Amino acid sequence: MKPIPSSEITPEHIYRSRRKFLKALGFTAAGTVLAACGIDTDFPEANQAETNEGDLRTDELGRALTDYTSVIGYNNYYEFDLGKTAVAPLARDFPVSPWTIEVSGLVNNPRTFAMEDIYQLFEEEERIYRMRCVEGWSMVIPWLGFPLSKLLEMVEPTVDAKYVYFETAVDEETMPVIKRGLFQFPYTEGLRLDEAMHDLTILSTGLYGERLMPQNGAPIRLVVPWKYGFKSIKSIVKIKLVDRQPYTFWNNYAPQEYGFYSNVNPDVPHPRWSQATEVIIGHGPKRVPTLMFNGYEEEVASMYAGMDLTKFF
Repeated sequence: MKPIPSSEITPEHIYRSRRKFLKALGFTAAGTVLAACGIDTDFPEANQAETNEGDLRTDELGRALTDYTSVIGYNNYYEFDLGKTAVAPLARDFPVSPWTIEVSGLVNNPRTFAMEDIYQLFEEEERIYRMRCVEGWSMVIPWLGFPLSKLLEMVEPTVDAKYVYFETAVDEETMPVIKRGLFQFPYTEGLRLDEAMHDLTILSTGLYGERLMPQNGAPIRLVVPWKYGFKSIKSIVKIKLVDRQPYTFWNNYAPQEYGFYSNVNPDVPHPRWSQATEVIIGHGPKRVPTLMFNGYEEEVASMYAGMDLTKFF
């Protein structure tokens, strides 16, 4: 089924919010909207041998784990701050308990899960994944979580379900950017159903063997390692199965820069910078080649057979 036309899914208040955001930033065209991961060259240079306390694990490509201090201290979470290093202290008081996730839409068994249910029903495992930000930096993170497919199987998507919509929590008391009115929250994301059911796609509840901290998307977030990081939505409160492609936060604000799919593709530049290389956080300033689908091409490329991968989609 074709995606919903933007004219049908962009309410007037969101359109006006976009214009207000651009005006506040001093820009005059939607093409100059900020990156989802705010372009930045101030990368942390932590010493992995010290901060990881001798943890010499790597991903399957041999890349060492990103040091813990960078993973919890260098974060994109626009509800708290438009930068990265201020997110952690600002998110300190974000309430993560009690917490529920409402799963609804085109399912046979709609259900609301408390986090206590999540911990009991789904066996957690560690997945070491590369995470590639759209701005050109990356990390290697040992996530704790379980395949999203396990939760979806429990609610039983109907034959009409084609996409999965996700929504982040909104808490005006602890999220200062919300009160500034620069964006129309909540943050939303979406996947095609086959992407959501893929074994690589997980719901994460922790990292480095510990529960997620607020700045990392506590208490539960999505992780889709072959897509740019902004697709891995944080602090999920709603999951809905739908029959049409849902609008998503960055695709709504700047569709010419951020597509619905947003698969990592070194051959397709962002309109304002190249995606051919990246800086691996903690490995020094040297840039390394970015891999197609972030190195997961063998596992996921078949889902996009016949699609035009030359487009930034």
